[in-house]
Amino acid sequence: MNGKTADKQKAKSKADASSEEIYAKHKKIYPRQVSGLFASLRVLGVLVLLGAYYLIPWLRWDGQQSVLFDLPARKFHIFGLTFWPQDFFYLALLLIIAALVLFFVTALAGRLWCGYACPQTVWTEVFLWIERRIEGSRNAQIKRDKSEMNSQKFRVKFLKHAIWLLFSLWTGFTFVGYFTPITELLQSFVNLSMGPWETFWVIFYGLATYGNAGFLREQVCIYMCPYARFQSAMFDRNTLIISYDESRGEPRGSRRKNTDPQAAGLGDCIDCTLCVQVCPTGIDIRDGLQYQCIGCAACIDVCNDVMDKMGYEHGLIRYTTENALEGKPVSIFRPRVLVYGGLLLVITFALFYSMITRTPLELDVIRDRNALYRETSEGLVENIYTLKLINMDTRPHVFHLSVEGIEGMLIVTRKRDLQVKSGEVVELPVRVQVDPVNLKRASNEIQFHLQATDEPELQTVETARFIGPVS
Repeated sequence: MNGKTADKQKAKSKADASSEEIYAKHKKIYPRQVSGLFASLRVLGVLVLLGAYYLIPWLRWDGQQSVLFDLPARKFHIFGLTFWPQDFFYLALLLIIAALVLFFVTALAGRLWCGYACPQTVWTEVFLWIERRIEGSRNAQIKRDKSEMNSQKFRVKFLKHAIWLLFSLWTGFTFVGYFTPITELLQSFVNLSMGPWETFWVIFYGLATYGNAGFLREQVCIYMCPYARFQSAMFDRNTLIISYDESRGEPRGSRRKNTDPQAAGLGDCIDCTLCVQVCPTGIDIRDGLQYQCIGCAACIDVCNDVMDKMGYEHGLIRYTTENALEGKPVSIFRPRVLVYGGLLLVITFALFYSMITRTPLELDVIRDRNALYRETSEGLVENIYTLKLINMDTRPHVFHLSVEGIEGMLIVTRKRDLQVKSGEVVELPVRVQVDPVNLKRASNEIQFHLQATDEPELQTVETARFIGPVS
């Protein structure tokens, strides 16, 4: 019995240990600041991306905000171009292009998006910069967090979170400025007259930024982001990854600067753990490729710095491929890269071509299906249609309506010239009459032609069917 009891206690202890490991309390990661080529590229990415985000709503283009998604008016202004809900096709193409760009870059160069351009990474970099400016270095932050709360610690923490919150609310304010003219939004803010929805989204987006970049940080990348889970489907042995050269670095161990590693039976890794300390997700790159790695290359910068101090060559941790590490040939033009690249070129060309040839005018012709045709008292064959005209231009126009396709066609409507405002939808009933002598068959193709009288190049043609008696 005693033996069985002891076995049960051991099993329970193992289960408790396993449960404690699975549900372990999150430990805050304190990334060490690093300098180097890739750190400079990340800073450049932050400046360009956030600079564009915060600056674009304030730019003017043709007398209006450069980028404005005017939902109440159902207009989307993007650098002089105006899109409508009917242009949803372009949004679909843009989303497809964005996905293909992500697939193409990932297959070719790994997680460059995560390390340099992902909003979570970009905003977290800013929050970390603010934290370091106020709280000091990594060691100073760790020491302060372990100390008891006092007035000095409270002031430092309060100042940091106050600046975080102000920056987050500015981010939320800018986000709303893409949907409400930002100059009007600023006046409303100054006059304390912002609407309830605007106030809600400023606070909501601001708090989301504050929570994600200030507290969740690497947890978003590790636990919440789906990309970390399916990225491996786009990787192969020729994909560029950040990797530790185990054949060169092992066996690792500390040593003096002038020690000959070969004579000491050591590799180039001095086991300083700086590559772990600078990692924003807290992983050890020496353990091999891990899904938590976001490809920021901070470990490359700090390792190269250590190699300089030790007098060793760079590249113990570097951008490389699995095939390169094993001394095998590296192929850039692989089938998946060619497929992604080909699709990307074709769809991008289709998008630009369709936008260049886009006509801001839409005409829908709906034929009355209650009767195939009717005969008038004059002996003419008549079909009835309903025309829906949408002026998607930024200015009002007068449009002239005509029809062709059968000799001697007559069009009967309340008016042939239509005044249509910008964004207006006009519904017009039309009767088309034809002498049955001119009908060659029961079903005939006709074209409704709509042209702006003040701008002749603004025109569209819509095809319809004219039904008559069988001759």
